[in-house]
Amino acid sequence: MNSKNLSFEVGPIRPPSEARSLLLRLTRNCPWNQCRFCPVYKGRKFSLRSIEDIEQDIQTAKDIADDITALSWQLGQSGAANDAVLSHIMTSGKFSPSYRQVAVWLYYGTRAVFLQDADNLIMKTDDLVDVLEFLTERFTNLSRVTTYSRSRTVVRKSLDSLKRIRKAGLNRIHIGLETGYDPLLKLMKKGVTQAQQIDAGRRVVDAGMELSEYVMPGLGGRALWREHAIETARALNAINPHFIRLRSLRVPKRVPLHELVEKGEFELPSDDETAREIKLFLEQLDGITSTVASDHIMNLLEEVEGKLPEDKERMIAVVDRYLDLNEKDRLIYRVGRRGGAFRSLDDLETQPETYRKIEKMIVNLQGKDQSELEAYIKGMVDQYI
Repeated sequence: MNSKNLSFEVGPIRPPSEARSLLLRLTRNCPWNQCRFCPVYKGRKFSLRSIEDIEQDIQTAKDIADDITALSWQLGQSGAANDAVLSHIMTSGKFSPSYRQVAVWLYYGTRAVFLQDADNLIMKTDDLVDVLEFLTERFTNLSRVTTYSRSRTVVRKSLDSLKRIRKAGLNRIHIGLETGYDPLLKLMKKGVTQAQQIDAGRRVVDAGMELSEYVMPGLGGRALWREHAIETARALNAINPHFIRLRSLRVPKRVPLHELVEKGEFELPSDDETAREIKLFLEQLDGITSTVASDHIMNLLEEVEGKLPEDKERMIAVVDRYLDLNEKDRLIYRVGRRGGAFRSLDDLETQPETYRKIEKMIVNLQGKDQSELEAYIKGMVDQYI
């Protein structure tokens, strides 16, 4: 087979923090697939891939990497995956998507791998260990191997099993905690309790792996926002994960939760209300050393990030600064942030031309209907779901 056409299977999503990682698919879709706020795998059946197929994909990725090194020598670049080599591969139109993915991965030099899809720890421990050992034998200088999993799955693994998995090469796990409030976990069909989430998180940490726990501001709606913030912080205080990653709730029509919104059984919070929820959540975090990250365009306040406990007050101050803006500036910031023009509150002052353009656009939209402006803002964010 022509090396340019080599390919391996890749799943639909990965965390933003894994944007420069090599993507390899171990399982397909999600074994739970019932969460009301998640649209990703709906209508798709979960399946385990065979160990042979997974290892063939890993070998294919290694063959591509070796071929790119050889190509670099042919191009006079001494084996480096540099600008000249990447440009040749990306612009020629002769190379497969998998080939281009490996080229970009080598170019950035992260040496990180992300294993897809939603819950690879559902694999038998022996099988997962075999795959990880095969991966680390083929790629001997990896800096990080990461995967998604679920608390419900992790608690079914013994600590010894998790330590075996860690020793085989998996050193970071992303878990969607979303909320620590049991009634809300039930409403959203997470299939797990706060106690199980705490147990799972502690097991991952005790096994020696880095842990990212995802929190979903807005998930409590207008009715349960306070309990959501307090109980989620309570769970995280008990876990002390390495990372707490914020992913604000969005409910486009294809999300199952939209049905409850349409029935009036779930009321979506405004951006301002979600900001107040985040402030309460941050205030409740105590006695932990996690890094808080707000690394997604869905989040209104990307600046809410830092290391606990030393950056706690600074993060709270970011929320206060937003809430203290006058109504006009809050609206301009929301539109600018949702449209990708603003990344920080400082941009309101440092980008005066953009400010004026957004101001003019808002005047035009408000001249028609206030609801049209809110629909416009919502549409800009929902495109990222």
